[in-house]
Amino acid sequence: MSQLKESKLTSRFIRWGLHTYWRFSRGMTLGVRAVVLDDSNRVFLIRHTYIPGWHLPGGGVETGEPVLEALKRELYEEACIAMNDIPRLHGVFFNNHVSRRDHVIVYIIRNFTVAGPKVPDREIAEAGFFPLDRLPEGVSAATRRRLAEILDGEPPRTAW
Repeated sequence: MSQLKESKLTSRFIRWGLHTYWRFSRGMTLGVRAVVLDDSNRVFLIRHTYIPGWHLPGGGVETGEPVLEALKRELYEEACIAMNDIPRLHGVFFNNHVSRRDHVIVYIIRNFTVAGPKVPDREIAEAGFFPLDRLPEGVSAATRRRLAEILDGEPPRTAW
């Protein structure tokens, strides 16, 4: 088996295992994502080590964790970014790609501090700011939809 096929199979197995765990350990899963836009109107995106494509930074809200605390934690872990203000809520989206119980809350962040460059680790392969007219190849469909809603005035959809 080629190394690429083995890597994809391993990624698929890990994703399946995590989603199975979440499904049985929680009644509903909830995630947070951030659309971080700088003064030059560039967006911050991440590429995970375990799923393909470029995504908005964020992650799961832990049991007993306030949503904004989860957003703060995930932003710092995945992007080395600290919020300077309360972010603006963009919307809540049903993520049926993960399960029939998953929702994602999306916030817009324009006032922030970058603590330093994000160094690749076990979870994040690459991260950085990208001009909106030159997004990297492989940006997820959900990320493109959120950007179109926020920046182009497209009507928000209910699905992730």
